[in-house]
Amino acid sequence: MGWKDIDLSMFKVAAAPYGGPIALIRDDSKSMRTTSTKPMIYIYSASGRHISDIRWNSGHVIHLGWSSNEDLLCVQDDGSVLVYDIFGVFKRTFSMGQEAKDMKVLDCRIFRSHSGTGLAILTNSFKLFVVNNIEEPRIRKMAEVPGLSCPPSSWAVISEDRQSRILLAKESELYLLDHGGQYSQEAPPMTAEVNSFIEMSVSFNNKYLALFTDSGLFWIGSADLQKVYCEFNTKSPSKPQQLVWCGTGAIVAYWENLLLMVGPDKDWVKYNMDSTVHLVPELDGLRIVGRYTHDFLQRVPNMVEDVFKIGSMAPGAMLYEASREFQKGSQKADEYIRMIKDKLQLAVEQCIVAAGAEYEPNTQRMLLRAASFGKCFLSDMRPEPFFNMCQMLRVLNAVRDYRVGIPLTYSQLEHLRLAVLIDRLILRREWCLAIRICKYLKMAESEGESRILAHWACYKVQQTNRDDEQIARAIQGKLGDTPGISYTEIAAKASECGRTELAIRQTEEQVKLMRYQKRLEEELQKPYLDLSLHDTMFQLLLHRNTKLVEQLRKEFKVPDK
Repeated sequence: MGWKDIDLSMFKVAAAPYGGPIALIRDDSKSMRTTSTKPMIYIYSASGRHISDIRWNSGHVIHLGWSSNEDLLCVQDDGSVLVYDIFGVFKRTFSMGQEAKDMKVLDCRIFRSHSGTGLAILTNSFKLFVVNNIEEPRIRKMAEVPGLSCPPSSWAVISEDRQSRILLAKESELYLLDHGGQYSQEAPPMTAEVNSFIEMSVSFNNKYLALFTDSGLFWIGSADLQKVYCEFNTKSPSKPQQLVWCGTGAIVAYWENLLLMVGPDKDWVKYNMDSTVHLVPELDGLRIVGRYTHDFLQRVPNMVEDVFKIGSMAPGAMLYEASREFQKGSQKADEYIRMIKDKLQLAVEQCIVAAGAEYEPNTQRMLLRAASFGKCFLSDMRPEPFFNMCQMLRVLNAVRDYRVGIPLTYSQLEHLRLAVLIDRLILRREWCLAIRICKYLKMAESEGESRILAHWACYKVQQTNRDDEQIARAIQGKLGDTPGISYTEIAAKASECGRTELAIRQTEEQVKLMRYQKRLEEELQKPYLDLSLHDTMFQLLLHRNTKLVEQLRKEFKVPDK
């Protein structure tokens, strides 16, 4: 980790999924001394590189979390939610209602909903309110649990089937609440008697549930509480500091300096930690953020196990060994290939998929080399899977670099989608890398380079420490010959910042172009208004108006290319 002297035990930690940023704020409950100074919120990349700070000047923050757009949500005890970007720039605020303001917020959960990012709060009057989409915050009051006169022993949000429900434990009783005022008491199948459910956790995909009792018993089952996979007695009387899922394959409990992972078949593994850590559930595993390292824990993917398991006879394993022997110049390579000649295509596919699941570039390279070697013996295999995997791994390795700090897995990238990754690079102001990726993948300019440069230009006009002439020249130099860019948004952003002169300056050429387009429409009786310069010249060329094109080329200094 790039940060130094960060003792996570003294902070509230919020880390975004999909290898996202990390926010820290000092936890007053863990500090022996009281201070009158306003707290600081520190924002880091997943590799611990400092991004920004926020000096807090508002109310008491009880919870930090991240939206699906990687906005930081700061929830106050009065129900106000303040939204910041990763550079600590305030974006907006909304309230969780009058009840929250009057009674104060006791606890809250930030969750992924069907429509984006949701927020649920528990007030000091033990009432629950939910917002399913923070972009359009419609507050819904959840059903009230009868006789709830003290804080619930545990609660969690289950979001599926286009609705969000709350599972709440009132000691040994479980209630499922919805926003229609309805509730049902649940009785999961259990062999042991329970006094109280003191912690619960819902899996990343909202399909699995883990409950932890005051006697140290784990109950692992389906989120609808109808199926039980196993019960496991940890014999620990103390509540874990964190209880989260590792993908969908196991539940992980964290006590001070100890991680216990339990699978649905009662298999378990124990890890000792040398410092305080924070657990971040992911689609296919679990991130462990520590003082010195940031680890990713996941079940070994099936294809990787098939290739590398000792004594494996899987086609992919045999092809991998054949490739290694071939590189040594050994005739054993031929023997291995003969053994799998009828399953060679499957072997190639296994090596390609295994390469996607690996992190170390050297291992990726060896697996892809094996796949390439196997392809030599196949005349009818489609080249796209191999080619696409090589491309995606280059992109993944670039964003995993500690200077960028987005440690995505291949599965996470598939789920997140490439366009969202480009958006996240733009959000981090990694414009150069974003453009290189778009060019490398040959993405359409409207989705790639042009869009990124437009974002860059909007950022440039907000730089108050540089004069208008300098910024105008920089924008014109970068954007001047790029097709498909409209200067309207850039000028509007400059105007928003109170820089009217700058707004007038890379609308001047746009106004001049519009005058030309209006004249062309009058002369040629064809629509040209509001087209970009590039599209205007293209349309003129289609209609063989080469003299007019030449005139535009000279007037707007368009490069010959």
